[in-house]
Amino acid sequence: MPNFIVKTHQKDKVYVQPHLFILNKGLNSGKPQKEPFTNSFVVIFQNEDDTENVFWITYSLWKSKFWHRNLVGSVIPFLRKDDFVKEFSAKVEELLSDFEEHRKNVAALKLLELKEKQFHENINLINDLRRVIIYRYCK
Repeated sequence: MPNFIVKTHQKDKVYVQPHLFILNKGLNSGKPQKEPFTNSFVVIFQNEDDTENVFWITYSLWKSKFWHRNLVGSVIPFLRKDDFVKEFSAKVEELLSDFEEHRKNVAALKLLELKEKQFHENINLINDLRRVIIYRYCK
């Protein structure tokens, strides 16, 4: 299991070690990203491989709305740091216990992300062509 430290991100702080940010406020709580969010936790790792592996676990948990059950607050829901650390540590340990399965899942997720990106680019091209054709009628 990778060793990591979870901290509350402070604005304008620069982290030297490999890290990722996890949104902690709103209905998108749990969303991982390489760039900092305003309201986020930072998870600091010892090496880049651990960061990459845990990023995909975090991404999967966010997409499956795993964190919704831990949200508190009536107006703007948020994740408490203690709840996050407890659940996050347990899930990372559980999902990394079968590392080969994890690697296959990560490869599949990366391929799906690539296909989704290509699909969106194709949709944008179709919309651009549609605008060009319609524009010809407006001249």
